[in-house]
Formats: sequence, C-alpha cells, structure tokens
Amino acid sequence: MKTYNIFTNEKDSLPTGKADFLLAASVTKTCEIEGITQAGIPGMIPLTPTLDAEFIINERVYSLGELAETPTGVPTPAIITRAVQNLIPFSTIEILDLGLQTIPQNSICHNFDIQPSDSIATGANIDAKAVFRKGMAAGESYELKGNYLILAESTPSGTTTAAATALALGYDCKDEFSSSFLNVPSNIRNKTIDQALSLINDDKSNFEKLSIVSDNMLIFCAGFLMSASRRFHIVLAGGTQMAACLLVADKLREDVLMRVKDENITLATTSWVANDKNSDIAHILSLLSYKPHAVYTSFSFEQSTIPILKKYDEGEAKEGVGAGAALGYACANEVNNAKLLEAIERILYSM
Repeated sequence: MKTYNIFTNEKDSLPTGKADFLLAASVTKTCEIEGITQAGIPGMIPLTPTLDAEFIINERVYSLGELAETPTGVPTPAIITRAVQNLIPFSTIEILDLGLQTIPQNSICHNFDIQPSDSIATGANIDAKAVFRKGMAAGESYELKGNYLILAESTPSGTTTAAATALALGYDCKDEFSSSFLNVPSNIRNKTIDQALSLINDDKSNFEKLSIVSDNMLIFCAGFLMSASRRFHIVLAGGTQMAACLLVADKLREDVLMRVKDENITLATTSWVANDKNSDIAHILSLLSYKPHAVYTSFSFEQSTIPILKKYDEGEAKEGVGAGAALGYACANEVNNAKLLEAIERILYSM
C-alpha cells in the first residue's frame, strides 16, 4: 500500500500526525431517479449517508437492520474508513448534517438547518449563497483536535450533481466524472444533467446557477474550505465529487473576494478513482487556477477471502465516506495492505 501523486505518479503522502475526520453527509433527491446510482439499498438510497455516518462512528447501524451496499452486494466504502479507525483512531469523527432525511443515531452530528435538496432535473431549490456562508462560518469556528482535518462526503448521486455543477460554472469536463457503477449509466446521467443545464443561462450569477444545478455538500464544503484553509491543513477526502468542490471554491473567489489557501489543501482519493478509465480526475483538477496537491493510495482486495470485496478492484464503488483519505492516513502511519485487509474482513465477519 503506497500513496502517489495524481499528476506525476511519484511517491507522495498525507501530512503526518493525527487527523480529525468530518463527514459531510447530504441527500439530493437526484438520487431518487431510477438507475442513476447504486450507492445504497434500492428504494432506500436517501438513507445511505445516515447509515455511513452511524457505521464509521459505531461500527454498526441503527437506522436500518443492515449496512448500505450496492445491488450486486458490494458493501459501502465506509468499511474501509471504519477499519482504519480501528487500527489508528482519528482524533475525532463528527458528522455535518447538510440535508439528511434521517438523523444518524449515537453520533456527534452538527445541524446547520439545511434541508435535502431537490432533484437537479427539476431544479435543486437551494439557497446557495446561504449554504456557502454557513460553510464559511463553520470553517472559521471549527476547533481542530489533531494535527489536520480530513473532510469527507457521503452524497448518493453526487457525481451527477458534481458534473452538472462543473459544467454550469463553465468548466470543460463533460464525461470526466466517476460513478459507483462499474459501467457508468451515461444515458440516465446525461439526460439528468441536460435537464439541469436547461434551467440556467449565462445571465445568472454563479450562486444562482449553484442554487439550481448543485447540491448542499459541494456548496457548503467549498465555503468551509475557503475559511478553514487559512488556519490549518485540510485533506479533501474523495474523488471527482471533491475535485468539483475545489472547482466551486475556485470559481467563487471573485464573488466573495477570497480564495482557498491552496498550499493548505490536499485532495486524497483511491487508486480505483485515479486509474478509472471512465473518468479523469487529473484533468478536472487541471482546470483549477492553481496546481493542487492531489494524491491517491493503492490498495487491493486481491487476497481477500470475501469474494464480493474483489469487485472494488474490478471498478465498483471506487470511493466515498473518506475511503481514499483513510487509506492515505493508514499508509502514512505505516499500515500495510495485509493488515488493513485483515481489519476490514474482521468487521464483515463480525456483522
């Protein structure tokens, strides 16, 4: 298990020391479009971020009798993050409720009075400026417990809203966003994105566009990054969704007369995203006005005794719930592939 730079493929790493872990958990009703995502239990997709939050904190779920998994049986990437927590505990694990339908039980959960956003196909119905300001305020007030912060996400169908967001803001990155599917449902995704983009025009401001085509997680975290990066290092945990979060923050710098302190930001993802032939996170990141520090950590389920886990190596699930940053954190703390695999399997065998 090693960490590499996304742009150069040379060895790299996360910062040293203990990390706080924040999970930005959110529901966009885009996830209710049939066939657009497999990030959770069919018919209960909006519950996925709640279950992810409960599991990484408690190693069990309370809001349902089972852990979220894809229709093919692949368990949520939360198992990776929780296994890392068992081996080298984070300074804290806390949840940012950015519009959940069900509040996680037995969890430290911060409420910002944000409701689930509507489907972007008909208009997300977000007050983007208000959500962004709440993110900035949270970034200004957050008290770091460890040496740096990992900011992760759980937002089903978030790669679709991320793609629509980037395109609406004028970035040239069509068909470059990943998916929890092995084979991206491009017809459904493209139809949804086209419907969203038809609701905006060039006369609208950036915040007006975001209010219609984006999701709460992207907007809030962009605001959080803007202010928190001025005080401490943030590892943005995720793939193309979190790359889009950086695009949002970069685009809004003239609107709010501030930019992220990019030397205090690292994007960390999995090798499954970095090497995904159906997406291009490196190109998305290249559209920023600065060259970001971005890494991925190699990890394989090849030696797993649980066959369904090998679907990760085949291209399913790929990322989410901070898995990529958790792998990087484990690697920086000298945890190897075999030890982490054992910890993941122990979790699944005990369930």
